Amino acid sequence: MSTLNVPPIPPSPRDDAMQLHRAFKGFGCDTSAVINILAHRDATQRAYLQQEYRATYSEDLLKRLSSELSGKFENAILLWMHDPATRDAIILKQTLTVSKNLEATTEVICSRTPSQLQYLRQIYHTRFGVYLDHDIERNASGDHKKILLAYVSTPRHEGPEVNREMAENDAKVLYKAGEKKLGTDEKTFVQIFSQRSAAQLAAINHFYHANYGHSLKKAIKNETSGNFAHALLTIVQCAESPAKYFAKVLRKAMKGLGTDDTKLMRVIVTRSEIDLHYIKAEYLKKYKKTLNDAVHSETSGHYRAFLLSLLGPNQ
Repeated sequence: MSTLNVPPIPPSPRDDAMQLHRAFKGFGCDTSAVINILAHRDATQRAYLQQEYRATYSEDLLKRLSSELSGKFENAILLWMHDPATRDAIILKQTLTVSKNLEATTEVICSRTPSQLQYLRQIYHTRFGVYLDHDIERNASGDHKKILLAYVSTPRHEGPEVNREMAENDAKVLYKAGEKKLGTDEKTFVQIFSQRSAAQLAAINHFYHANYGHSLKKAIKNETSGNFAHALLTIVQCAESPAKYFAKVLRKAMKGLGTDDTKLMRVIVTRSEIDLHYIKAEYLKKYKKTLNDAVHSETSGHYRAFLLSLLGPNQ
């Protein structure tokens, strides 16, 4: 469930374009006006607004925002302005080929649904003129590369149906491929994790726990490491509960000395129109503190105001 708070009768794209243009005029930018408009428009409305702005003022809105804003606030707003698939494509291009932040690459790929990934691959190729698989091939390595390539290209069922017999058998196969033997048969892990639906993986995890006394997550931690382990853990945790998974990611981004703002804004911006409401609930349940309060204490200025606007009421 989204946390996005859109006005019941939203202004027309033309009105929004005029208000933004007014906010940019004069000395300095009226950032409150920018936040009040952009943080309360959905992806479709933001797309229409960009078209209207260009038609009315012969100027690209993203370029104008980039020249008016700065720092983390600018980064967060620019990320927000894209539709979800384009945004994911931009994040993946950046993390795969520029910053080489393969942890972020893994988070995005392994937490998305098969239909989201299929559309994302199309957008990636259209926007960058290169296939996502090609960039993964060039920038990842080993078993991590194998799971990413398999995960983005293998069609998976998205429904809630579960084959219990198959799930119990897969749990047995994974046990034999990992904890039962000396060394790990990574190929089996790649195959099952990339081919089974989220509901099926959640069932495999249930049977693994029932038959071997601990979760599949613990087995992955015992048997694998590095980015490969991170990919498998992300897949299995998102199969069980994406909201719980992202609550943990956000906690990690804000825990300890300093805040990982790239991770913080990435999760809040990308999940805002999907399931941020549930993530907030999981965060409160697990850490006994609202996500709004945590973000408030770790951020400041217009950047803080924008993230809190996306988060919605403090509850």
